[in-house]
Amino acid sequence: MPKYDERFDAYIGKAADYAKPILTHIRKLVHEADPDIEETIKWGHLFFVRAKPVCFMAAFKKHCNFGFWSANQLPDPEKILKNEGQQSLLNQIYTINDLPADEILNWYIKNAVTHSVSAAKIKGPAKPKAKASDMEIPEDFQEAIDANHEATAAFKQFSASKRNEYIEWITEAKTEATRTKRLATAIEWIAEGKSRNWKYQK
Repeated sequence: MPKYDERFDAYIGKAADYAKPILTHIRKLVHEADPDIEETIKWGHLFFVRAKPVCFMAAFKKHCNFGFWSANQLPDPEKILKNEGQQSLLNQIYTINDLPADEILNWYIKNAVTHSVSAAKIKGPAKPKAKASDMEIPEDFQEAIDANHEATAAFKQFSASKRNEYIEWITEAKTEATRTKRLATAIEWIAEGKSRNWKYQK
């Protein structure tokens, strides 16, 4: 039975009009490829999980992203993935027509699920924790950073995980008013070299 997350519905409902049909279509394809896949939200992105992360999607101001988590270990016969290491994206998606054919995506998703389930069953020595990768920065957040020299310099010095904490905080705002307030606060803290959770750090 499909395992849906109500937060996906809320995210898609608040997305720009161009993005709603894209996100809805991808969601449908993923569940058709694997009815047992689960939904969750990580770093402000919509993730599909089967033992481990399988694929993810997100909507931005003018385009959507869709990608596979362990892409560097997956076959890519149609050459649709951009080579970005572990996490690989399709080209930016502006309309449903920018997506590969349904049967092609279905094949990629099924392969990704198979890999995720197999990888989860393999038990070996604990590996060092991989360095976090940067999530895509929303355009309004990037513009605010660029407008503040201190914030620009400090943000570049932050680790990927620290940058992702701010990105997630901004993208998870439920209203425009909250997002605007968080943007202003984030720029102030970043300019001071503070992490998102600096208040709780000793």
